Amino acid sequence: MSAAAASPGPLPPAPVWLPGGQLQTIWPALFSRRHASGRPPVWARERWSTPDGDFIDVDRLPPSRDPKAPLLVIFHGLEGSSSSHYAQAFAECAAQRGWDCALPHFRGCSGELNRAPRAYHSGDFEEIGWMLTRLTQGRPGPVHAVGVSLGGNVLLRWAQESGEQAARQLRSIAAVCAPLDLAAAGDAIGRGLNRLIYTPMFLRTMKPKALAKLAQHPGLFDAERLRAARDLREFDDVFTGPLHGFAGVDDYWRRASSRHRLAEIRVPALVINPRNDPFVPADSLPAPHEAGGAVELWQPAHGGHVGFASGAWPGDVRALPQRVCDWLQGRTV
Repeated sequence: MSAAAASPGPLPPAPVWLPGGQLQTIWPALFSRRHASGRPPVWARERWSTPDGDFIDVDRLPPSRDPKAPLLVIFHGLEGSSSSHYAQAFAECAAQRGWDCALPHFRGCSGELNRAPRAYHSGDFEEIGWMLTRLTQGRPGPVHAVGVSLGGNVLLRWAQESGEQAARQLRSIAAVCAPLDLAAAGDAIGRGLNRLIYTPMFLRTMKPKALAKLAQHPGLFDAERLRAARDLREFDDVFTGPLHGFAGVDDYWRRASSRHRLAEIRVPALVINPRNDPFVPADSLPAPHEAGGAVELWQPAHGGHVGFASGAWPGDVRALPQRVCDWLQGRTV
């Protein structure tokens, strides 16, 4: 490894029975173990009213008896929720350590359509900032945050915009498989095998939500263009970008990407990107000299997109949360 290369980090190697980034993405999400007991975490849901008259739903684990217990905040990925495999694995990790845990859902991702003429997006740092202010206000113990995929990019964008204030609110943050360069990631999802597997999977839920939003707010966007969208680029050009103040998809992807402002981050931040992630091309990843002093890059050879299965068949996804939480817990400010 050259002096300029990012660290692979202390993550276990991929199992020999699970080769390649595609299998390492799909199999863990569907079949690998994510909790020791075999039972998913039991969440309690809170509904928060937003400043613009909308709502978000926040799922929490039962609180620790220690009022100074650390809090782990999880930000999910595109179309994710507290039921996502990584959310369940991180929640169990937090509970095992005696930490409190909260997962705020992005608008429209908790199972009920939100009310406002907007949804969520990869650069929604103001929304995350509002969530974190509510979660940290008056809390005596340390707060850590982890963002996965889209949630990781949004978390990094919040840290960039917040500057020194981020370190006053949070002890440390981590971004797992974040699409740091949204144009590179969006184009990758729209090509080859990805276009056949993942593009239909995402659009299968995103298009109906968008059309339901149009029924709430007639005239919000062009329904025919939305129905004709064949990939995330076309979807974001007609829906995500314009609804959230961007001129279109290129403006959205450029301004919402976190890669080129990593050096502005002032809170300890771990950024994990496997080099075989089907969604995030290896040549779009930052080098250490781009990251700045507060950011540590782990770029292992394997892991897929939020896969990181390890061990014997059918694999286990709990090693990643353990390593990430070890890193979060070890940071000081």
